Amino acid sequence: MAMLIEELIKSIEMWLKLIKKPQEYIDPNLDPVLLVPGVAGSILNAVDKKTGRTERVWVRILDADHEFCDKLWCRFDPSTGKTTNLDPDTSIEVPEDRYGLYAIDNLDPDMIVGSDCVYYYHDMIVEMLSWGYQEGKTLFGFGYDFRQSNRLQETMECFAQKLESIHTASGGKKINIISHSMGGLLVKCFMALHSDIFEKYVKNWIAIAAPFQGAPGYITSSLLNGTSFVHGWEERFFISKWSMHQLLIECPSIYELMGCPDFHWEHAPLLEIWKEKSNSNGESSVVLESYSPLEAVSVYELALSNNKVTYNGEKISLPFNLELLKWANKTREILCHAKVPDKVKFYNIYGTNYETPHSVCYGNQNAPISDLQQLPFVQSNYISVDGDGTVPTESAKADGLKAEARVGVPGDHRGIICDRHVFRVIKHWLRADHDPYYNPTNDYVILPTSFDIERHHEKGLDVTSLREEWEIVSESQDGKENADSGKTKVGSISVSHVGDDNTTWEEAHATVIVHPKSEGKQHVELNAMSVSARA
Repeated sequence: MAMLIEELIKSIEMWLKLIKKPQEYIDPNLDPVLLVPGVAGSILNAVDKKTGRTERVWVRILDADHEFCDKLWCRFDPSTGKTTNLDPDTSIEVPEDRYGLYAIDNLDPDMIVGSDCVYYYHDMIVEMLSWGYQEGKTLFGFGYDFRQSNRLQETMECFAQKLESIHTASGGKKINIISHSMGGLLVKCFMALHSDIFEKYVKNWIAIAAPFQGAPGYITSSLLNGTSFVHGWEERFFISKWSMHQLLIECPSIYELMGCPDFHWEHAPLLEIWKEKSNSNGESSVVLESYSPLEAVSVYELALSNNKVTYNGEKISLPFNLELLKWANKTREILCHAKVPDKVKFYNIYGTNYETPHSVCYGNQNAPISDLQQLPFVQSNYISVDGDGTVPTESAKADGLKAEARVGVPGDHRGIICDRHVFRVIKHWLRADHDPYYNPTNDYVILPTSFDIERHHEKGLDVTSLREEWEIVSESQDGKENADSGKTKVGSISVSHVGDDNTTWEEAHATVIVHPKSEGKQHVELNAMSVSARA
């Protein structure tokens, strides 16, 4: 609230001409950047084909559920690989305002209270503008219909046109791509299918929190129960999990996010069900059944075999779509053969330190599942692994590409793209700064927070004392905190040196205090003193 009041006062002062509007900073030497969002990360407008009327259907808060079902529910057409609206009189488009940035900035521009819950790339856009980037010259966005396949030909053609237009607008400079989440799969598909165009226009690609091997727990739950993209009080005004569920069942992109069955997981993602069974004697027992990603398909089929929705008075069956699964398997095959062109550099940022759904379990010993068709109405439990809360670290790291660097950042899936440490990493890789304290590969952020130095001459001795404090952000070797990380560590070291002619000598002593690591950050204090003398 204090920040809002401060902004209000600044606006009044500028209106009264008491202060001047701050000069916009533009760095003409920066290479252009294209931001690519993930699933649900683009504004979608519904266009009435008869009247031409346009209205935003994703994201909206007021009357959201009705408009969502009416305008966005769709069916997959295996002959084209495209999902099309149930309403034949409605088409979906992504707004191109602000050179594509409008669609991926604030997903509901009309929302005033709690608007941060629908921010997408907003914080990153604001940050990059402060570095000297300029909309339409060096900063662009690529919004797209995220219901569609990541390799849909129509999307690939739009992406190619976007790269060409940015190249032209920036005066022939090569482009840096920053993708988030599923946007990384879209970029990787394009790189695999159009490597020549990718190499021609792209300089660097930075993937953030990309589900390169899928998001098994999250997608299993989404296919069986739906998902909520907004949490808290706003959820009451938003789209229900059931409505979202019916959309996701017909979205190619969701099937392409399923856990890769061919990947060698450290712990294979499972679908587990506590089931009640009866033997020939009529006696019942409860057993825990586990299904691998391939075996789970038969469970999805049975669980969703009677799934139906009513649309315009007509009952429409929406079972688990095997045609979509075939399409997604082909997409995974394409992704597996992708290679980074020789002239392009690839970087990978992945999230850590958050419990992330990996295996999904339904029922328990006291309340087993007697009928698989109950699953869409049963609350699931998760067996979690390390990750960003949506994508397991193991999946995000396994890009299968030649990477210049892979960096783990403690952060959740959505919050990671507005994390200040991620900004520091990106700024460094884009060469938008010259920070000598920066090492994104090892301890990816070393921030000096305090620095004091004193020098004086005392009784023929030169004395120098130094005090520094650092904040180090890094991942542990095993991705977790060490067992003794809760203890403060103190170490010291002394060195001395005598000149060759024995006329000079120097001695130095340093003490280092390493405080316990918390949320991926560690505070370090250094106190040092050196004494030198000359005969």
